[in-house]
Amino acid sequence: MTSAAAASVRGTTYDELIRRTLAGELGRDPAGQRIEVAFTTRQAVRHAGRGTGYRNEVLSLRLGGAVGSCAVEPGALSDDAVEECVGADVARLLEHPLPPVRVAALDAYLMHTAPHTPDHGAWPVPLPAGTSLEKSRARAGAVVELVDLPPGAVVLVVGVVNSLLEALRSRGFSYVPCDLKGGTTEWGEPVVTDALGAAGRCDALLVSGMTLGNGTFEPLREHALRHGKQLVMFAQTGSAILPRFLGHGVSAVCAEPYPFFWLDGGPGTVHRYRADRPGGTP
Repeated sequence: MTSAAAASVRGTTYDELIRRTLAGELGRDPAGQRIEVAFTTRQAVRHAGRGTGYRNEVLSLRLGGAVGSCAVEPGALSDDAVEECVGADVARLLEHPLPPVRVAALDAYLMHTAPHTPDHGAWPVPLPAGTSLEKSRARAGAVVELVDLPPGAVVLVVGVVNSLLEALRSRGFSYVPCDLKGGTTEWGEPVVTDALGAAGRCDALLVSGMTLGNGTFEPLREHALRHGKQLVMFAQTGSAILPRFLGHGVSAVCAEPYPFFWLDGGPGTVHRYRADRPGGTP
């Protein structure tokens, strides 16, 4: 199968996408594709002018020239789990007991099969060089532009990113912030922990790719599909996976493969996909 043909293969569910990958329907036999490098990236950040900070940890696997990634809770992934990925074939890792390993392996395989290019439906959006906060706000703008609703709409934000909340407010949207950690936003707003419970009172869903790794993506995709709501994904985790669900509950994706915007101050690129504009147009 050519990469263009493989890129056109969509998933109906995440489990079905894995099944089709293992069956060789999306490209080369994954049993013959071996991971060459496995690594974790850890960061702690507090943007200048912000009162709170956060930590990130990401597992990344390299297959040829492609890198697939999945965020994990800081400290949750052992060194042994990372090391056992090196030299393993993708098929074996797609059946690994740890969900983040499965996600990172699938992401690497699909990135290798169909990278983020206009031929595969992606539209590149440059991010300017700048401070961590400047780059965070630039990315947030690229993400929020994919929410195609009038001002006053209520957006469920799953995976709280303060720059995204700022960008939503600037466009006149209301929002319900949601994160498994709970707590409050930078502005003291309560963060709910039950995404599916909050989805019913929202007009659209803006969801982190991290939901792939913690098992909460499928219920949200099904909710959006069942109720005809926009589901926009912002994805460092699973950036090559989530475009496969365009038209199957996912309306748009802002994909950001490794290296992520927070790793350096230079320019970068995110890649946007829209279900209603499959030819890679903005």
